[in-house]
Amino acid sequence: MDVIQRAAAEAAPLEACGLLFGADGVDRASVTANVSDDPTRRFEIDPGALIAALKAERAGTERVIGYWHSHPSGDATPSATDAAMAAADGKLWVIVAGETVTAWRAGVSGLHGRFERVEIDLL
Repeated sequence: MDVIQRAAAEAAPLEACGLLFGADGVDRASVTANVSDDPTRRFEIDPGALIAALKAERAGTERVIGYWHSHPSGDATPSATDAAMAAADGKLWVIVAGETVTAWRAGVSGLHGRFERVEIDLL
């Protein structure tokens, strides 16, 4: 949690982002570059970092279970833009806005027709 909140605070007013790793829960979070063309309003995880993490997962290391990003505006709920970007793949989406952290599972229903709220423990 400290990694995510520190990265979000340091990036503001830009959105920060990264990957979530674990098995039954979030064991670790990484910080990646936000390569969005407008990082004040959107995030895009550095494709190189995502590809490297997925290759490592296939090689038997940590499993990518989701993504995290910040909302410097202060609202920790998924936006319509988040929903448009999310695949219905069951991955976790953690959103941090200041001290507030929420977690969502990407699917085919819920908020914006894409996100169901979930409770998770961030170690």
